[in-house]
Amino acid sequence: MTKAKRQPVDEPIDLAAVDNIVRRTGTTADAAIPILQAIQSHFRYLPQEALEHVCRTTEITAAQIAGVSTFYSQFRHKPVGRHMVRVCHGTACHVAGAPLITEALRRHLGIDDDHEDTDADRLFTIEKVPCLGCCSLAPCMTIDDVTYGKLTPHKATMIIDKVRKESGR
Repeated sequence: MTKAKRQPVDEPIDLAAVDNIVRRTGTTADAAIPILQAIQSHFRYLPQEALEHVCRTTEITAAQIAGVSTFYSQFRHKPVGRHMVRVCHGTACHVAGAPLITEALRRHLGIDDDHEDTDADRLFTIEKVPCLGCCSLAPCMTIDDVTYGKLTPHKATMIIDKVRKESGR
C-alpha cells in the first residue's frame, strides 16, 4: 500500500556543531573536503544552511564548496532516511530480478520521482549498488547492516514493513 506523499519537517540545523567542526578541521580551502565529510557525518547529509555558514566563517568560497560537494559522489545534498536500503544490481541480482525489487520498494514507499531516493517519512533511503558480494542470494538487498536474499518484490516490501514496525512507525 502506498502512503500519501507529505512534506517532511526539517529539523533546525545546529550551527554550533558546524563551528566545532570548523574549529577542529581548519578554515582554509584545503580543509573543504574534511569539513564536508564531518558535516555529512554529523547531519547525514550537507544542509544548505550549514554550507552557507562554512562560507561565512572560513576562507572557503561558495564556489569551492559547490565544486567539491557536487564532484564527489560521497556527498549528499538531501536528507537520508533512518535506514539505508541497498539493492544489489550486480549481474546475478540483475538477472534474478533486482530491477523489479527496486521498483516494488520505490512504489511501496511512495517514492515516485525518479530524482528522489528517500521516502516522505525519511525512514528509508533506497540505493542501487553495483554488487553486495552475495551472488548466491540473488536478488538481494541490505537494510543497514542486515542482508536479505532470494527476494521477490512481495518479500522485499514485507521486510520493509517489518523494519518500519520495529522502528515504531
